[in-house]
Amino acid sequence: MNTPSRPPRKQTWNPFKRPKLSRFTERRLSKVAVIDVGSNSVRLVIFDGAARSPAYFYNEKILCGLGEGLATRGTLNPEGRERALNAILRFKSLTKTMGIKHVIAAATAAVRSATDGVDFCHDVYKKTGQKIWIIDGLQEARFAAQGVLLGWPGAYGLVCDLGGSSMELAEIGGGDVLKTVTSNLGPLKLKDLEGGKTARDDLINKTLTSLAKELGPQNNRLFLVGGSWRALARIDMYRRDYPLNVLHEYRMTETSVLETLDFLRTTDEAKLQSDLGMSTARLSLLPYAGEVLTHLLTVFAPVDIAISSYGLREGMLYEQMTDDIRRRDPLIEAAKFAEKKDARVPGVGKSLLKFVSPLFPDASEDTMRIIAAACYLHDVSWRTHPDYRAQICFDNATRANLGGLTHSERVFLGLALMHRYSNKRSGKAFETLLQLLDPERMTQAEVLGKAMRLGAMMWVSDDQDRAHLEWDPNNKSLTLVLSEAAGSLYGEVAQGRLASLSSAMQAEASCRLSTC
Repeated sequence: MNTPSRPPRKQTWNPFKRPKLSRFTERRLSKVAVIDVGSNSVRLVIFDGAARSPAYFYNEKILCGLGEGLATRGTLNPEGRERALNAILRFKSLTKTMGIKHVIAAATAAVRSATDGVDFCHDVYKKTGQKIWIIDGLQEARFAAQGVLLGWPGAYGLVCDLGGSSMELAEIGGGDVLKTVTSNLGPLKLKDLEGGKTARDDLINKTLTSLAKELGPQNNRLFLVGGSWRALARIDMYRRDYPLNVLHEYRMTETSVLETLDFLRTTDEAKLQSDLGMSTARLSLLPYAGEVLTHLLTVFAPVDIAISSYGLREGMLYEQMTDDIRRRDPLIEAAKFAEKKDARVPGVGKSLLKFVSPLFPDASEDTMRIIAAACYLHDVSWRTHPDYRAQICFDNATRANLGGLTHSERVFLGLALMHRYSNKRSGKAFETLLQLLDPERMTQAEVLGKAMRLGAMMWVSDDQDRAHLEWDPNNKSLTLVLSEAAGSLYGEVAQGRLASLSSAMQAEASCRLSTC
């Protein structure tokens, strides 16, 4: 069997020589594979779908513990090294089977710090043919921040990426990554620090104070990236009995963080493992991550805290995008892609958006983008059994891997799509999630859903101007205006749907033929 030749010891390979997602066909549907060789885990993610808002075609993680004992030994954990090598061998086999030729692999703090890190990369290349790019701390900070920008195009604030052996901070604003800094405040290193909690507190405080001087004031939002932060957020959800089990865009306060750290100290570890499916390895590092976060909140005093499921791997994908793709709205791109792929009549969403827009004359820009997304998504679940369409629409919207959505916006979108197929929502399994919306927003979502339900009856293609709505909020008057060609479409079912819409709006409804 031929094995790849040994690459030069000096690392000059750069997988990002040009944007990969630049040609039209690649932009619309591409599979991009990323292997993330971290201090605690090795993960393969294969992105697929609309380039600006890709879906996770495949996602597998192996907890290898490459950085375990690194602080005292100076080399990678021998057992972890073997596990990581086997994991990458498996990942390469998987990508080959899937027909993915281009696989990007990057190693972070453990590999770059270990005296045998470069040798490990050479061994991987020899046995698997996969090159590994050892990224430095500032590059890691930039990629993590770009991952946040992939999920939140207009995000601003401070990104904190906590790995096993390092912690990176990056300032973001105006769609760009600004200042970046790196440190050795990883849980695996803190765990091995002599002197106990007193020594850890002293190191964390001194390090963060120094980083704060480099970054300057950072009192906006704090975005948390990394497995330890996501695990803490899951425990926070569990403690609060939070109704929506979606980590991305989950919000925490300083008080909530402190209460959850107390909860972690006093709750049986076996119960958390059982109820949340967390590994012993992950749980063992959370107290050290909690110490870092406590000091981080004191030093930077952020206005609020948001969890990002997007980080380094997504940032590496973002690196390959052209500026044109980066400027696009991930939510709208994903919704348009879903319509093109799954709707009965792709393109009707645009006509439907025009149809419902008169009902929301004072809607904010943020609300209008959710309304647009709902119109594009209104028919993508048509293959579901009719008795379950409303529930499936709600579940898909609230739990799908969509960027650019707060939790309340997820519920708003889900409720609107539910009402696309159902007039009523009482007695549904999702009622606990409605606590995330105020009554006014619930009514707005219901109006949108019922307007889509009516409008969907008026189009069988995307190039006909068949109907429009006229809304007079002062007189509470709603009029459905039909073209002469569409007059026959206004049958009993359409009449019932117009009545349901007008009832939700507390309006008087009528229908007339257009004189144009």
